[in-house]
Amino acid sequence: MDKKNALRAGAVTAGSTLMMLLMTSPALALTRDDGDDPGPGLSIGETLGLFVAAPIVLFLVIAGLVMVGDKSRKNQA
Repeated sequence: MDKKNALRAGAVTAGSTLMMLLMTSPALALTRDDGDDPGPGLSIGETLGLFVAAPIVLFLVIAGLVMVGDKSRKNQA
């Protein structure tokens, strides 16, 4: 019985993966759409700042605010 369930799960996984690959093929198109107006590309520094540094800084700010709020409650008790 376990082999039958494993086979069924494998078939469902393979089928859903195949469907996702077929559905995402238009995302890989190289032709431009009408009205498409891409902006200038980002430099390496801008990309690292936007996708690496900014999330880390945002995480640290939020964590710091949570820690400050937590310490102020402990002092009141």
